[in-house]
Amino acid sequence: MDYAAAYAAWQADPEAFWAAAAEGITWERRWDRVFDPASGAFGRWFPGAALNTCANCLDRHVAAGRGEQAALIWDSPLAGQTVRFTYRALRDRTARVAGALARLGVARGDMVVIYMPMVPEAVIAMLACARLGAVHSVVFGGFAAPELAKRIEHARPRAVVSASCGLEPGRVIAYKPMLDAAIALSAHKPEACLILQREAVRAALVPGRDHDFAEAEAAAAPHAPVPIAATDPLYVLYTSGTTGQPKGVVRDAGGHAVALHNSMRMIYGVGAGDVFWAASDVGWVVGHSYIVYAPLLAGCTSILYEGKPVGTPDAGAFWRVCAAHGVRVLFAAPTALRAIKQQDPEGARIAAHDLSRFEALYLAGERCDPPTAIWAAEKLGRPVVDHWWQTETGWPITAGFRAYGLFPPKPGSGGGPCPGDDVQALDDAGTVLPRGGNGHLAIRLPLPPGAAPTLWEDDAGYRAAYLVDFPGWYRTGDGGVIDADGDVWVMGRTDDVINVAGHRLSTGAIEEVLASHADVAECAVVGAHDALKGQVPLGFFVLKAGVARPGAAIADELVALVRARIGPIAAFRTALPVPRLPKTRSGKILRGSLRRLADGQDPAPPPTIDDPAALAEVATVVRQHGA
Repeated sequence: MDYAAAYAAWQADPEAFWAAAAEGITWERRWDRVFDPASGAFGRWFPGAALNTCANCLDRHVAAGRGEQAALIWDSPLAGQTVRFTYRALRDRTARVAGALARLGVARGDMVVIYMPMVPEAVIAMLACARLGAVHSVVFGGFAAPELAKRIEHARPRAVVSASCGLEPGRVIAYKPMLDAAIALSAHKPEACLILQREAVRAALVPGRDHDFAEAEAAAAPHAPVPIAATDPLYVLYTSGTTGQPKGVVRDAGGHAVALHNSMRMIYGVGAGDVFWAASDVGWVVGHSYIVYAPLLAGCTSILYEGKPVGTPDAGAFWRVCAAHGVRVLFAAPTALRAIKQQDPEGARIAAHDLSRFEALYLAGERCDPPTAIWAAEKLGRPVVDHWWQTETGWPITAGFRAYGLFPPKPGSGGGPCPGDDVQALDDAGTVLPRGGNGHLAIRLPLPPGAAPTLWEDDAGYRAAYLVDFPGWYRTGDGGVIDADGDVWVMGRTDDVINVAGHRLSTGAIEEVLASHADVAECAVVGAHDALKGQVPLGFFVLKAGVARPGAAIADELVALVRARIGPIAAFRTALPVPRLPKTRSGKILRGSLRRLADGQDPAPPPTIDDPAALAEVATVVRQHGA
């Protein structure tokens, strides 16, 4: 079956399509109906069914005779360790940690906050919660105490699982003092904390509240999987950068298992026994979906990497991991590729590793600029597939589909809509635009299985955030174009569309032009306030390693390039060379902070920032230029 036939099959009978996909999951009780349109904000998937996600990830593979296959490989250049876990070993440790949590009072329906670095125990804690039927909420390791406190207070966990410290290049981050401070700030106090002691820094435990992870695991009896309803929550994930009332995205158990299991074959073309690596963090949705749940649901071997794309030790780190573990498909953020490209523009470190088992690179997290995608495809000699999705959707909205044959490459496009997603560009009034029209990207309701059915204890907030602006549609918040072939081009958040003297311009389109320059490693364009035109674009760019030409000369060339390719209408007059761009820990450029700098404000570093010094460096450049 090709892509067009698969998409048409879904359109013709959505319930039959998802019922067939659901046969890949082991159910304790089958559903009463595939979809109930009368429940929830837009309907609910598989009502009446019951399952246990952890059993589907681990136990059933052991029962099928693959207990000695590798389930998880922890590769940590920061700790200097590589550890392989078979499906049997991972099941057994998870069952004991579930037993340890149960001894602390955690039961079906309870909330557990997980605040961990990239260690195997983070994955085990997530799976242990799923085994108990408890709801986990993973908070990115290293979040400052006030941000952690907000999430503890909103989620009201019975227990917290954390670690003594996390590792970063050249430094150790003590987690336990931040956890203690967060609990002190929070009106809600968890009953117990389970603390993994790492050798780099050991933490003092609070008597009566804190428990040593290893000791509790060793003393516990294995706990059996607890079935829950398909419509019960598996986890809650708070979106990064939330201000005011936290926004906890809910993932229901049944639809999540069906969609993620199906996506591994349909999108990535991998199955049982294949090695899959999502180079993300378990604190983000990519880590939830494609480090932990989807690969294990499909019986793959998943890589858990505690390191960076560059600096641990060099720009060949990703290719070393792929070669060492036989990775078939790598999923990474465009910013990681840009960092690698900056340090190794000729791809010498790619050529230094045996990538004979490597088949495809998938990119997501933010739109990939075409020059980076083209560079990666040329240097790797493999398909490079950009795809688009969000925390709320839980799995891709658009992609290239290895099960159906990849589309011809269109660098800059996120690919075609996945079966389950009717994606259209809408005008401000909610009318579907003709192909080629630039508008608000939206998904016709109902959303497919795996998408968030609501926000944690905030149904009204869910409707207001996503469903009210365009009745009958889910508003993605991204803007873009559907081309003549039906492929989706995401040009950035709708607040990244700037209005220059009445003309709507996409900052993504200008970024494409800047990124095409031979000396530019990465760039960002934001709208700056202008008294005459309303807004004008302001560009920031980072030079490739080894470029000796002055940044000012390259800036002049970039201005001329935009004028030549987009036209004087863009009013693009300023491009500023900066040492690096400020980013979140997941690699997204902090465009909101750049916009505030462009407008003369001095933004405080947001809680999601990876390195506050990068924002300070850009602020200095902006002040010196007077932009």
